[in-house]
Amino acid sequence: MLNINPKMLPRLDEIETDLLSRRARAEQEGWLGEIEGIDLTLTFLRQKREESQRLARIAPVNLGMPGVRPAEST
Repeated sequence: MLNINPKMLPRLDEIETDLLSRRARAEQEGWLGEIEGIDLTLTFLRQKREESQRLARIAPVNLGMPGVRPAEST
């Protein structure tokens, strides 16, 4: 699964607008298969947007830098 950078959310809005225009045209032309495909794409796009918005609200966790353990003498 691809993670969307929250900075790209406006681009998702542009893509959604384009898909809605294409869907309207497909309805006018009676392209049922095209409508189904666009609806599926819109569903995935909206899920990705919601996931990106959710992830943008979560603060990153600082795990720190791993340290090197001293060598044990045998």
